[in-house]
Amino acid sequence: MARKFLYVIATLIVLAIAAAFAYRLWGAEIIRWWAVPSAQFQPLPKVAGNAYADGKMWIAHPGRANDPARWTPPGYRPAATPTAAVFYIHPTSFLGTTRWNAALDDPETNARAELFLRGQASAFNEVGAIWAPRYRQATFGAFLTNVAAANQALDLAYGDVLAAFDQFVKEAGGRPIILAGHSQGALHLSRLLRDRIAGRPVARRIVAAYVVGWPVSRSTDLAALGLPECARADQAGCILSWQSFAEPADPAMVVDHYDETTGFDGKARRGTAMVCTNPLTGTANATAAATANLGTLVPAADLGSATIVAGSVPARCDPQGFLLIGDPPSIGGYVLPGNNYHVYDYGLFWANVRADAARRLAAFAAR
Repeated sequence: MARKFLYVIATLIVLAIAAAFAYRLWGAEIIRWWAVPSAQFQPLPKVAGNAYADGKMWIAHPGRANDPARWTPPGYRPAATPTAAVFYIHPTSFLGTTRWNAALDDPETNARAELFLRGQASAFNEVGAIWAPRYRQATFGAFLTNVAAANQALDLAYGDVLAAFDQFVKEAGGRPIILAGHSQGALHLSRLLRDRIAGRPVARRIVAAYVVGWPVSRSTDLAALGLPECARADQAGCILSWQSFAEPADPAMVVDHYDETTGFDGKARRGTAMVCTNPLTGTANATAAATANLGTLVPAADLGSATIVAGSVPARCDPQGFLLIGDPPSIGGYVLPGNNYHVYDYGLFWANVRADAARRLAAFAAR
């Protein structure tokens, strides 16, 4: 019996090694096969114009007694009287394959979104009150295919984000505004910058826009977004963006998609440099040692808590515009193919993002 048990264990180890090897070789193809829905896109009505006047439409909102964006790790606290208003768009938390867009009341999807607020939006709770909308986000697989349904799903999600932002502006009053998003949220944020910020009076109220985990082309996108790239650490009214990869980095999945797309100016993005802000310095195209890292947010295995570890992760921008973080850090098991630390774009530099937002808000006030 013991021998049979050992054979089973040995077999499982071999299978695990084989699976890991296959993932390394064909990770992108495996993910596409698993994640892209085979169902037809189902058109859904737009949200009502006043839908986001309902507090239930927000994951985080200043009117709520408690929400995940007010979480902080040990040693940090949210501001009692925040100065700015923060509009945060969470990344993809819907992994369904039977439909293209999430339902607003999907408990599993909403639970994941709350985790993202704790790990990302919380970086801004020292300087601002945070609004984070629920929206009918496109499923993860929408980013792995070029079929028409994927774009339809993203357009539906963006419509919700626009409605939420318009309500946010009404409620924020005259406060300075910080915009932040990640991944799908950053994609929607880039469109929002073009459609609701560029050339409008509200642009003068923008402290910074954190378009993180989504590529922004310097030559084909920036001019349409209405704000310049952040060149200085004490600059207000500008855009920050980065995409994190450990080394050796293989960003082929990102580059392949990027090269097939058209910029906001109607020209091809292929071969154009991406905006790369080093979050350790707050400047463009910079290099910084791990000693400049004020604190990486390291989650517990059960994701129920997290602690801050300073000085463990360096960062440097490469010529393409990717942020390289050196050897793979032990921060969690959600690393994508190619040493892509996409899930951890904020967490790797959580304390620096927090300090960056405070510094830019001070510069905005001084200006």
